[in-house]
Amino acid sequence: MKNRNGKKIRYRLIAALILFGGSLALSVASSWIQGFASWHAVHIYPFLVSTIGRISGFFSFSLCEILLYLLVISLIFTFIQAVRKTRRSLWQQKEKTCFSDSDMNNEKASVWMVSWFSGVLLGAGILIFLYVICCGINYKRTSFSEESGLMPMEYSAEELKEICIQLTEKLNELSDKVARDENGIMILSGQVDKKAISAMTSLGEEYDVLSGYYPRPKQLIISELLSYQGLSGIYLPFTVEANYNGDMIPYNIPFTACHELSHLRGFMQEDEANFIAFLACIHDEDLDFQYSGYMLGWTYCMNALYRMDHELWSEVRVLLDEVIETDLLANNEFWDRYEGVISEVSNQMNDLYLKANGESEGVQSYSRIVELIVAYYNN
Repeated sequence: MKNRNGKKIRYRLIAALILFGGSLALSVASSWIQGFASWHAVHIYPFLVSTIGRISGFFSFSLCEILLYLLVISLIFTFIQAVRKTRRSLWQQKEKTCFSDSDMNNEKASVWMVSWFSGVLLGAGILIFLYVICCGINYKRTSFSEESGLMPMEYSAEELKEICIQLTEKLNELSDKVARDENGIMILSGQVDKKAISAMTSLGEEYDVLSGYYPRPKQLIISELLSYQGLSGIYLPFTVEANYNGDMIPYNIPFTACHELSHLRGFMQEDEANFIAFLACIHDEDLDFQYSGYMLGWTYCMNALYRMDHELWSEVRVLLDEVIETDLLANNEFWDRYEGVISEVSNQMNDLYLKANGESEGVQSYSRIVELIVAYYNN
């Protein structure tokens, strides 16, 4: 039994060391070897999406969400078991008068705790390796802007105002064409997951870098976890799944689903994921998706205009149809309910995470979609 436990611990530690070393080597290669990340995004990552993503796609719920809950429960349970065995062994040691028995109980206690720790270390190694190959490397790939030839461009307040007017007019046109509930809030018709796949697939016909297999985007079972963090969606690289917050005001969902799906084509930069979602939604045949795309594009552009010139912003703002105000008010009320310490900490952690992965502006990078929208309209 002693040798068996010793071998198990040794194998776990060796495997963990290999996984940590491999993750580090791949991360360094993606930063230092020119073209490596783009090669990985084109040749390796699509295979991971079509295998791991296809397996997780068989489930109608977020597989990673369930696995993470089970992982937490397992860690707590096994830790409690290891502590109990250790305490029992030490208690037996006190009752023994023989020195050899005391030595044996000490060794048992150590083995149980080391065995638990080696299992945790191996699990961490697997998760980190999956993160690197299914997400981390892609942060260093060639950007969508470079691939599509549509580069972000600087703009004046007047230029942005004209684009905001165009977005406002399109929104007003769509506002009466989407379904609404008894409170006047826009509601979705049909299945978002299938429509999001269709929207991204159609966009892939225009931009080859977006073509390929898309697993279904999924609503988190406990979406409130995202709400408290101030998140509308999340890409989970461990099972290659695009997940969204199903509790949000509905107009956010199509855009968010497409945003998360864009990560499955290897585009991790948030501004580009936003822009890809914008294009996928406004070019889709479904009116819900068009409304969602124009709403989020309008929001980002109007926020940018507000920061640049409040007077010009006011001139555009009054043009918005009153029925759309109902959606905006409901959206503000929804997120206001979850403001607090958790959302602030989550925002700071997300900011640090993005900066660590090369997005120098952190969470502010989401709003760089405006530069791409301006370039798109000027093109």
